[in-house]
Amino acid sequence: MTFIADRLKRIKPSMTVGINIKANALRAEGKDVLVLAAGEPDFDTPLNIRKAASEAMDAGQTRYVPGKGTPALQKAIQSKFLKDNNLHYDLDEIIVGVGGKHIIYNAMMATINPNDEVIIPAPFWVSYPDIVLLAEGKPIIVQCPESQNFKITADQLEKNITDKTKWLMLNSPSNPTGSLYSREELKELAEVLLKYPKVLIMSDDIYEKVIYDNLKFSTIASVEPKLKDRCLTLNGVSKAYCMTGWRLGYCGASKEIIAAMNKIQSQSTTSTSSISMAAAVEALNGPQEFIINHNEAFVRRRDLVVTLLNSIDGLRCLTPQGAFYVYPSCEGVLGKETPEGKKISNDEDFMTYLLESEGIAGVHGAAFGLSPYFRLSYATSDEILTDACSRIKRACEKLK
Repeated sequence: MTFIADRLKRIKPSMTVGINIKANALRAEGKDVLVLAAGEPDFDTPLNIRKAASEAMDAGQTRYVPGKGTPALQKAIQSKFLKDNNLHYDLDEIIVGVGGKHIIYNAMMATINPNDEVIIPAPFWVSYPDIVLLAEGKPIIVQCPESQNFKITADQLEKNITDKTKWLMLNSPSNPTGSLYSREELKELAEVLLKYPKVLIMSDDIYEKVIYDNLKFSTIASVEPKLKDRCLTLNGVSKAYCMTGWRLGYCGASKEIIAAMNKIQSQSTTSTSSISMAAAVEALNGPQEFIINHNEAFVRRRDLVVTLLNSIDGLRCLTPQGAFYVYPSCEGVLGKETPEGKKISNDEDFMTYLLESEGIAGVHGAAFGLSPYFRLSYATSDEILTDACSRIKRACEKLK
């Protein structure tokens, strides 16, 4: 006899969360572990944002707040969409959630009927398929190889649309690859989507401001305004503003979808913290120059890691265009054996070997739907990254 709901049989725990828990447990035991699995910046939340939170507490802003967001936050989000993306959303087309993941969860729960299909390009953020499964939908995984810079093509999209397709999920820059869809690539996808008026589009733009090499960010609702009413444009304060623990995401979408999401939220979390909302107002409205400085550090770290990984026999690594991850191939080490005689058959074996032999915690590519690769975060110091790559090189040299 079990008291656990059958729906949980459809999903698995978050792989990235699990690896971080395992790595931190090893650290607590005194093991020397370098954790490159976390998807968060290593910089502190900027002082002006922290001060805004403190001032909100001092002013007594500690009571219940509207689930969709305080008026000040809704207006800040509205202004952000218009200024950065040339998208106008009415206030009843905006909702605030407990992080970006919560926005995705509410959107899927509000719109998916049993066996509705959701097209998910792989590699994907680990939670996309499981959220779809929890909502009783069917993930349609489309393999997007390295030769396509891990991005879905218009031809692939059209081949996978059926009469059951409810959503397409896009993530640019991507977690785990850092790949960025150009305006032209989004235009090609939009031309396909215009033919299928029943398909919704989730544009996960959480890494919008973490892009490099003077590249320009585009989001599909602004590239093709005819699709705006079918787009859910997702963002948040976690990545660019170093506020992962504040738990605040937001989106713009049609009034119908926002109202449905708000209904779900009203019977579950209600809202994120009032203090997080006050801090987010300052994040969106306040100085933005620090993002440039952070990105300069990320570029330096990216180039360091890509260079070092590409110098290791058996590994191959593209240069990401945004976010703060690398997604190198470990195809060249498959089939080799560890000093203990264990065969490296797949990317999970390789990451287990790195953790056990050299204390490197990363995430195997199968968790993101495309093997044989692995994800490392470079949102940490140059010293730690250099040490990590030295350990990876040493581990690879020991393989036979």
